[in-house]
Amino acid sequence: MAKTTKKPRLFNGRDESWMQFNRRVLEEAEDATNPLLERVKFLAITASNLDEYVEIRQAALMQRIEDGYREPGYDGLQPDESLAALTREIHSFVGAQYACWDQRLLPEMRKQGICLLDWNELSPDAKTYAQSYFQREVDPLLTPISIDPAHPFPRVLNKALCLALLLRPKRRSSGPLVLGVVTVPRALPRFLRLPSSDGHFDYVLLQDLIAQNLSGMYRGYEVQAYTAFRVTRNSNLYFEEEEARSLLETIRVELHNRRKGDAVRLEIESGAHPEIVERLRTNFELEEDQVFRGEGPVNLSRIMFLYSDVQRADLKFQPFVPHPLVLSRKATSIFEDLRTRDILLHHPYDGYDPVVNFIELGAQDPNVVSIKQTLYRTSSDSPMFQAITEAAATKEATLVVELMARFDEASNIRWARNMEDAGVQVFHGVVGLKTHCKLALLVRRDEDGVTRRYCHLGTGNYNPVTARFYTDLSLLTCDPQITERVHMVFNYLTAHAEVDDYRPLLVAPLTMAESFLGLIRREADHARAGRPARIVAKMNALLEPSVIEALYQASQAGVEIDLIIRGVSIIRPGVPGLSERIRVRSIVGRFLEHSRIFLFANGGDHEIYLGSADWMPRNLFERCEVAFPVRDPAALARIHDEILPAYLADTTKARLQQPDGMYVRANKALKDAPAFSSQQFLMQLAEGKTDISAIPRQPEQKPRSPRTTRRSTSARRPAKKAVAAD
Repeated sequence: MAKTTKKPRLFNGRDESWMQFNRRVLEEAEDATNPLLERVKFLAITASNLDEYVEIRQAALMQRIEDGYREPGYDGLQPDESLAALTREIHSFVGAQYACWDQRLLPEMRKQGICLLDWNELSPDAKTYAQSYFQREVDPLLTPISIDPAHPFPRVLNKALCLALLLRPKRRSSGPLVLGVVTVPRALPRFLRLPSSDGHFDYVLLQDLIAQNLSGMYRGYEVQAYTAFRVTRNSNLYFEEEEARSLLETIRVELHNRRKGDAVRLEIESGAHPEIVERLRTNFELEEDQVFRGEGPVNLSRIMFLYSDVQRADLKFQPFVPHPLVLSRKATSIFEDLRTRDILLHHPYDGYDPVVNFIELGAQDPNVVSIKQTLYRTSSDSPMFQAITEAAATKEATLVVELMARFDEASNIRWARNMEDAGVQVFHGVVGLKTHCKLALLVRRDEDGVTRRYCHLGTGNYNPVTARFYTDLSLLTCDPQITERVHMVFNYLTAHAEVDDYRPLLVAPLTMAESFLGLIRREADHARAGRPARIVAKMNALLEPSVIEALYQASQAGVEIDLIIRGVSIIRPGVPGLSERIRVRSIVGRFLEHSRIFLFANGGDHEIYLGSADWMPRNLFERCEVAFPVRDPAALARIHDEILPAYLADTTKARLQQPDGMYVRANKALKDAPAFSSQQFLMQLAEGKTDISAIPRQPEQKPRSPRTTRRSTSARRPAKKAVAAD
C-alpha cells in the first residue's frame, strides 16, 4: 500500500493570531527595559485593543452562530469552535494583564512615589479633600437606582463603569435583597489625585470614593455588598444600503443602534459577591464564560490617565524631535522643489508639518485653483481641513469623507456638515465601499504659465497627532503620470467614473488584488529563470488567502520572501515543502508600525510600492485603496538601503513568527545576531547621530541603489532653506 503524505495546513487562525499580537504589546508592558510609565501606557493599550476586539470580532462570531452560519474560518474551525477557543484565550490574557498590573507595575510605581491608595490608606486630610471633591464634582452627576417592579434594570451604556450593590431595606429585614446600580460619570477621570507635600503622586480610584458614599445615596437601605462592573456590547456596524434613505442617515441610525447592542462581556472585580455576579449575568443574558474577573481596577484602559498626569520625564521615553524638511538649494517654494524631485517623508522620523503645510499653502496660494482630499480619520482640530474650509471661498475645494470609519463616524459627520456649510463639495465615496486611500491633489497655475498637478500620497491618515507616534510614509510629487491617475481616482470616488487602466497606481477594488498577484507571480518567474527574485512586504495584517497561496508558490519557485507584519498574520512561514523561504517578523515598540511597503526585486530592476492597503480581503475588495510606485532614485535608495534593512535587522523589538503561529523574540532565536533596534536607529539617523553603515546586514542586504530611470534627488541633502521645522 502506497504511503500518503498529509497535505500541510495552509493557514493559521485569525483570532489566535490577533491574540498573539496583543500579547506582544503586553510583553512591552512587562519589559523592564522600557521606562515605567511607558509600560503603564502599553498595558492600557492592550486593554483598549481588547475592548475593540471583543465588541467587534467576538460579537461578530456570536452573531454568526445565532444566525446559523457554519462556514469554517481560515484555520478550518467552525464559528462555535473559534468562539470557544477565543474566549479561553481572552480569559488567559486577562489574567496576564492583571498579573502585570498587580505584580510588576504597581510595586514599581510605588517605589517611584506613584501610589494608588485604598481608602483606608488615606490620611485624614486626604479623606477630607476627597470628600470635598465628591460633594462638589461627583455627587451632582450621580443617579442611584434600585431595581424593583417600578424601577427596571437600567440601560447600561457600552463599556460604562458602574457599581452594583446588594441592599437590604431597613424597614424589612427579611426577604430578598434589592439590587442597586450607580453609573460612574464618564466625564470625570477614573483617578483622583490627592494633595502631597513630598512630591509623590498619590491617587484614589473614583469608584472607591463613590463607594464610600453609597450609604448616603441609599438612605433607608443597608449596603450589604458592592462591586465595580462594566458591560461590553456588540458594536459591529451593519449597513443595509437598500433600506437607507442616504448614507448619512444610515450612519446616524447605526450610531444610535450601536448603543443598544447585545451584551457580549461582563467585567467585574474578582471579589464580587456571587449573588451580584449571578444577577448581572442573568440580566445581561450572558454565559458563565462571558464573565471576566479582574484582580484590580475594572477597565485597565483608563490607567492611560496616569501616563499623562504623572509629570516624570525620567519615567518616559526621551523626547524625540523629528527631522525637518529642507528644500533644495535653488528652490524658493515647495512647488518649485517638486518640479525637480519627489519628496519622501518617513514619519515620525521626518516631521509631519510638511504635509500640513502642503495643504495650507495650497489653500492660501492664489495660483492654486483646486484642492481635493480624502478624509478617513483626523484630529478634532485638524489644521488641514480648516484650511480647506477657508479655501472654499476662493477656489474649487472637494473633500471625500468616509462616514463609516469605525468609531469616528460622528466626528466625520461633523466635518462633512461644517465643510458643506462653508462651500466645500463633500462626497462620501463609492456606495458600499469604504474610502481608505490617502490622497491630496492640488492644481496650480505655475509661474511659467503651465498648469500642473501636485499631490500627496500616504500610507497613514491625515492626522497630525497620530503622525507623532505612528510610522507612515508620505510621497509628495508632481510626476505627471501619477498625478493624472490620482485625478482619475478622485473621479472614481466622486462620480464612480471607472477607467480601464490606472497604472502606475494600483487601485482597489478595481486593479490592486490582481496587480499584486501578478507582481508576486513575476518574481516566481524570475526565480525559475535564475534572475534575482525577492519580495519584502511590510504591512499591518496579512489575511487574503489568494495572496498567501501566491506567496507559497513563489517560495517554492525559489523567491526569498521577508514579511514585516505588525498584527494579524495567518500565513505559515518556514513549513518544509510549502513556505521554506518565507520569513515573518513583527515589530512592536515605541511607535506603532503602520506603513505599508512592497518591494519586488524584479530581476534586479527593483520596484517599490507604498500604499494604504494591507493584504486583507477588506482592503483589496471592500475598500477604495491606492498603492503607488516610488520612482525617484533617492527615495528608492532610502527605502531599499535604509528603511527596510533596518526593520529586517531588528533583534530588540522584533518577534519571529513560527509555523504554528506562535512568536519568538528575535534576540532569542538569533542568538549570534547583534542587538539592534530599528526604531532607535531611525531616530538616531534622523538626529544625525548615525548612518546606514550601522545597520547589521545579511549578505543580500548590502546597500545597492536600485536601477531607475528618473531624476536623482535626496530627502536629506544639505540646503539653505528649511520648511516647517518641527
